[in-house]
Amino acid sequence: MKLILADQYEQLIAQGRSTAAALAEGQEPPEHKPVVKLFTPDANCTWLISELDPDDPDIAFGLCDIGFGCAELGTVRISEIESIRGALGLPAERDRHFCPERSLGEYAEIAHKHGRIVA
Repeated sequence: MKLILADQYEQLIAQGRSTAAALAEGQEPPEHKPVVKLFTPDANCTWLISELDPDDPDIAFGLCDIGFGCAELGTVRISEIESIRGALGLPAERDRHFCPERSLGEYAEIAHKHGRIVA
């Protein structure tokens, strides 16, 4: 399964450019909604990705929970997610039914309250 579809890729790059432009102008970056939810079916890891670095699209920004009950906002390499295998050897997947309802920051607040990403 392809982790990021072409239309999602374009939206992630556009949101990455928007953030980069705001930071270059000394402004607060926009509060984006996540575009894609990735997860491991057998390792309890979840990522809500909101943008890709336009200069290095392997670098994503989002809410990351690697299964320890401590979701954090930060960067992760897509190639790293692709290399992760759980206990049964299954690769990460894209949640085909994910439809973001809130901003990434709101998902982060909820995750901190519940000790995991709730999306």
